[in-house]
Amino acid sequence: MNQKVIILDFGSQYTQLIARRVRECGIYCEIFRYDVSLKNISEWSAVILSGSPFSVKDDRAIHIKLNDLIGKVPILAICYGAQLIADQHGGHVHQSQHREYGKAHLKKLHDDLIFDDISENSQVWMSHADSIKEIPTGYRLLASTEKIPIAVYRSEVNHNPVYCLQFHPEVTHTLEGKTILTNFLFKVAKLQADWTPDSFIESTVSELKEKLGNDKVIMAISGGVDSTVGAYLIQRAIGHQLTCIFVDNGLLRKDEFEEVLEAYQQSGLNVKGIDAKQLFWDALKGISEPELKRKAVGKTFIDVFETEAHQLTDIKWLGQGTIYPDVIESQSVHGPSATIKSHHNVGGLPEKLHLKLVEPLKSLFKDEVRKVGKVLGISDNILSRHPFPGPGLSIRILGDVTEDKVHLLQEADAIYIKHLKSSGWYDKIWQAGSVLLPIQSVGVMGDERTYERVVALRAVNSLDGMTAEWTHIPYEILAKISNEIINQVKGINRVVYDISTKPPSTIEWE
Repeated sequence: MNQKVIILDFGSQYTQLIARRVRECGIYCEIFRYDVSLKNISEWSAVILSGSPFSVKDDRAIHIKLNDLIGKVPILAICYGAQLIADQHGGHVHQSQHREYGKAHLKKLHDDLIFDDISENSQVWMSHADSIKEIPTGYRLLASTEKIPIAVYRSEVNHNPVYCLQFHPEVTHTLEGKTILTNFLFKVAKLQADWTPDSFIESTVSELKEKLGNDKVIMAISGGVDSTVGAYLIQRAIGHQLTCIFVDNGLLRKDEFEEVLEAYQQSGLNVKGIDAKQLFWDALKGISEPELKRKAVGKTFIDVFETEAHQLTDIKWLGQGTIYPDVIESQSVHGPSATIKSHHNVGGLPEKLHLKLVEPLKSLFKDEVRKVGKVLGISDNILSRHPFPGPGLSIRILGDVTEDKVHLLQEADAIYIKHLKSSGWYDKIWQAGSVLLPIQSVGVMGDERTYERVVALRAVNSLDGMTAEWTHIPYEILAKISNEIINQVKGINRVVYDISTKPPSTIEWE
């Protein structure tokens, strides 16, 4: 892999989106904190400077030595990046009292490669507090908007030029933003689209063979996309030197453990299924607080996995299905206090088992993992599965968790998912699931009065789980689902549908 675009992150909420857009163009890129060492700059093909929540005039503003970058590689500076270049190179940046936020329309003042195939008055998306009032000497103004005199400018040099955009080309509200990015990547930086699932598999398997040699690897797999694709890659590199552990924690969907285990075994994956249902139910007994549930499930999993690992000999590595957003979100632009979440999803295992980590997917986004899985020949039943929380149904049962409640929710959820699949709606939805509420309601069934439980149905659409919209499933389908759950699942007499967005509501209820 010879080409690499580097995104220097100044803390923008859109940084991951920039990376996704570059990857969609077939070009490999990575995100680094703004203060990364520049000693490997000769290996970089282009640099993108991200936006930031800060003003270049703030006391806490992030600064880098731009002279170490400019002229070395082609640069695309977005929003804060554009303001930083103006501020450090003799231009003038004014800190506004009001954010400039929303749609605007570009007025091109000069023709340029960056504008190839861009229409007149193309819609762009502004989200900034500072305004560039004067560009530095040696730069040329290319475009403005109805309210922004300086919307696009570039350096006068043609070799390794700098392009500065006051708007965000990576968001969909900038209607021709992808064209602007492809113009920069292919026409300005003269890169080639060589980042494909096939090339990733070839290079990753080669790296794994070199890294692991004849060492043995143990890996927990869940039936989900990430752990499954990660396991297939490692197996392709080292064969049966990989041992996979699939734990039935008693919190999976109905018949999921048996169906997924059979699919794994038929595919030739070296996997051992562990029935640990009762251990998890016992660990959760009497616990209602969501975070305590998560900790109880996590601790029990580690205990079960550790027991199985000690039955194997000469294990050197722990495989994990860590993906790129996990890595990015474990890094903070402004110190540890701003970290979104810790990196490793099986906390403590590597240290406890004295194993080294191997994470073959840590450079991929979720959609890229699915594409790799497709090329590897993994079943669509696994690749197209909706995301499912690590603590399973324990956080979809509000209040304490019991075996009876698990079975009740499994039955209701199985009916829900069955109807989504038969109606063609399952593949239109990012994530769907059922929630057992800690309340009972009055109902009438036949001539009898009932006092039974309530199930809430949840379905959302999202790109990455950071934000989500509730899904508009047709009423007639919801009516069929409700009718079948109430008639066939004894103990439930009411079904409701969650129409909350994220934010403010989360996708899972706990």
